Amino acid sequence: MIRIQQVKLPVGHDGRALYQKAARILRIREGQIEDLQICKKSIDARKKPAIFFSYTVDVTLRGVSEDGCLARCKDPRAEKAVPLEYRFCAKGKEKLRCRPVIIGAGPAGLFCGYLLAAHGYRPILLERGRDVDERQKDVERFWETGMLDPESNVSFGEGGAGTFSDGKLNTLVRDREGRSRYVLQTLAAHGAQPEILYDAKPHIGTDVLRNVVKGIRQQILDWGGEVRFGVRADGFCQKDGQIQGVSLSDGSFLEAQAVVLAIGHSARDTFFWLHETGIEMQAKAFAVGLRVEHPQRLINEAMYAAPIPADLPPAPYKVTARAKDGRGVYSFCMCPGGYVVNASSEQGRLAVNGMSYSARGGSNANSAVIVSVTPQDYGALGPLSGIAFQRSLEEKAYALGKGNVPVQRYGDFTDRFSAGHIPDSFTPCIRGKWRQADLSALLPPALTQAFVEGMEQFGRIIPGFDDKNAWLSGVESRTSSPVRICRDETLQSALRGLYPCGEGAGYAGGITSAAMDGMRVAEAIAARYAPFVKPPAEG
Repeated sequence: MIRIQQVKLPVGHDGRALYQKAARILRIREGQIEDLQICKKSIDARKKPAIFFSYTVDVTLRGVSEDGCLARCKDPRAEKAVPLEYRFCAKGKEKLRCRPVIIGAGPAGLFCGYLLAAHGYRPILLERGRDVDERQKDVERFWETGMLDPESNVSFGEGGAGTFSDGKLNTLVRDREGRSRYVLQTLAAHGAQPEILYDAKPHIGTDVLRNVVKGIRQQILDWGGEVRFGVRADGFCQKDGQIQGVSLSDGSFLEAQAVVLAIGHSARDTFFWLHETGIEMQAKAFAVGLRVEHPQRLINEAMYAAPIPADLPPAPYKVTARAKDGRGVYSFCMCPGGYVVNASSEQGRLAVNGMSYSARGGSNANSAVIVSVTPQDYGALGPLSGIAFQRSLEEKAYALGKGNVPVQRYGDFTDRFSAGHIPDSFTPCIRGKWRQADLSALLPPALTQAFVEGMEQFGRIIPGFDDKNAWLSGVESRTSSPVRICRDETLQSALRGLYPCGEGAGYAGGITSAAMDGMRVAEAIAARYAPFVKPPAEG
């Protein structure tokens, strides 16, 4: 197989054009290409208004030697393809007396459970929230009425916080083992769009992701695993530094030698009892800020230039800046054609997030513009100080909006802005009730100053980004976990048999990286313990 990179074609090309271009690069006839698979597809808009699709493709030849073809074409874009295939290796010999327990059914917990179930370990997944169908009803009811269920909401429930997000799958994690590809393949096998396997910036969308999550859960069940909803872990039993089991909120107890802690970044009550139990953890840096909304049309014109070809998707953006005091300011969880959502999980506290459906068909673009904060900023007197800082911001936001999402035009937020790009009639797209409020004192002064400096810099990159009619909403406080639960090279905490995992434990930052960390923990368990039964995925 030959891999060809940087195959550029104009937007709107037909299906045959890729074969023709690949044949020209390889200096062969089109008919000598037996098969062509797209490995990666991205948009090249560096010379707009001339916009191209750029492909990486794998080509199988018919009646032609690959080595001879490469020797003749001498094109640096073409080389021998070296497929990267993920391998799960269960070499553990120690016998499990009881089934592994996984606390949390977000991406980390689901993929850890998926691998363990596939290889004969019959895991038990515990999720404090409800299954995705019931959770959807709870979330819609909250957005319509403001009646929050603290156990079933945008943060808690099957699929984790990512279920009500844009469903972006790109990650910056280095992947030499093929875990990232395996995550994408698994998602696609359970209902996600096939395009995620090659799009440079893959996304699923909350509407499709809900069904994907159900498919993964059903596969875990079919392979002998178990998933329990509405059950919260409330304590551990330990002996001589080894975990013995988990106490549950329904009063029951699960004996366990291996417990995976994949609780997500919003399980604050769990962080507190873990700390009281003596589980080692550290305060860590994270970021907070405000959601910013613009017309999607404005972003499209900045990224693509007008007129915009019909074949192009709603444009994303990623912007970064550095404030005068050295703080990083950057866009986070950008949602083309998306919505701001009320993502609260605690009574009397309000947090926002961004969400898109698979079509990204909304009229607005939004992203969080966030400012980095460190333990020194929020006065880390202990490992849970970051949670106290988040809660203080969320309490302010709740009070400002009187329980609704507080919003404000950027021109009212600051006296430094541009004008003329966004009409006065521009309105927010928010899931959940909202009301106008003064957000200028929501963040600490130093963070507000850095936010404004970042907006000004972004306005020079994307004209209109700092327009007076852009909408702000807050507070974006759950960008990542403010806590890291310590683990060693075996991925266990000092309490042996406890495996901190995923975003909540401080080892991931998004759907794909959390899923990959769940896979790593499954591998660590399999390196120590033998399966219960013959692996069903191989049987």
